[in-house]
Amino acid sequence: MPTDLAHIIGETTDYDKKQQLEANKPKSWCKSVSAFANGRGGSLIFGVTDDDIVVGLENPQLSAEKFSEIVKMKLDPVPDFTLSFEEVDGKTLMIVRVEPGTVTPYYYMGDGQ
Repeated sequence: MPTDLAHIIGETTDYDKKQQLEANKPKSWCKSVSAFANGRGGSLIFGVTDDDIVVGLENPQLSAEKFSEIVKMKLDPVPDFTLSFEEVDGKTLMIVRVEPGTVTPYYYMGDGQ
């Protein structure tokens, strides 16, 4: 059943939903992070499908560690972000709030580019 994400994302109008943190394929979500940092900021919500079904994360703490590690390796400069967790229907979501950058532009450095 779809859930109302308004209380999770707060006031932001820019957000991206991801079902899982794909550590082996970070390009899509890293590009979202850099786009948010280059613009007005935004949020990524991990553990939700595109049609707003809450699936949760299997290991939220590991996902948070991987997210931080990959952002530090793949983005230049490293944007400011905060990680938090939200329980919905007994499932854990990871919410990443990316702040508008002050040292633009932010680049995704993956794939040798």
